[in-house]
Amino acid sequence: MSQLPQMGTRRFGRVNWLGVATLAERETRRFMAVWSQTVAGPLVTAGLFILIFNLAIGPRRGEVMGVPFIEFLAPGILMMTVIQNVFANTSSSIMVSKVQGNIVDTLMPPLNAAEILTGYLLGGIARGLLVAIVTLIAMVVALGIGVAHPVWLILFVLTGAIVLGGLGIIAGIFANKFDQMAAITNFVITPLSFLSGTFYSLESLPPVMQTLSHINPMFYMIDGVRYGVIGVSDSPPLLGLAVCGLSAIVVMGICWQMLRTGYRLKP
Repeated sequence: MSQLPQMGTRRFGRVNWLGVATLAERETRRFMAVWSQTVAGPLVTAGLFILIFNLAIGPRRGEVMGVPFIEFLAPGILMMTVIQNVFANTSSSIMVSKVQGNIVDTLMPPLNAAEILTGYLLGGIARGLLVAIVTLIAMVVALGIGVAHPVWLILFVLTGAIVLGGLGIIAGIFANKFDQMAAITNFVITPLSFLSGTFYSLESLPPVMQTLSHINPMFYMIDGVRYGVIGVSDSPPLLGLAVCGLSAIVVMGICWQMLRTGYRLKP
């Protein structure tokens, strides 16, 4: 006769791997169902950024940090695209579920806060990595840019995706209306990503602006990806990775606490 599980034990074991995989698969299928918006769209946007900047100021700009301006610009555009898409994936998933009233379908299954967090995060990271790979291939083919340090590139893309995926979860939980989500995107995420050295080197900024830029974690993400692609950066890669890693730990802790308590998710 089979022994019944003791009170308080989980039927699926210490970690519900099946539940995590199912949630991650749902999140991946959700953005792949509209791949023309979630994958092709960011590629076109990145291409337009590079084309416009190259036509407008590229030939006259000269070298930046010892490399042609277009090569300096490309890695920043790549990481900015990843940042925006990972954030959009996790935030929109939770926000839409709350508005449609089906967030309960995620909260009712036997998943704890860490497992829900992991499932949402894996879906956002999958979208970020797919966008990064597609954009990088297009840049290599179109611009002839190589990858100087692939390991550093992968590390910064992954840590950046974790941070922005977590921020997207926080924003999705906090916002109760689409206009609130739009405000977070327009007044927080977009300015931080644009003012993070994507289009310029910190050497061109006054000291005060340089100091403010060093407070912005997105600066280290973009600077690290630039180091991974073209081998130059404004700050040491180890420092950037440490800042990104610490940011990821803090953001994950906040996400876990919000999911554990059901903040703005449970009535």
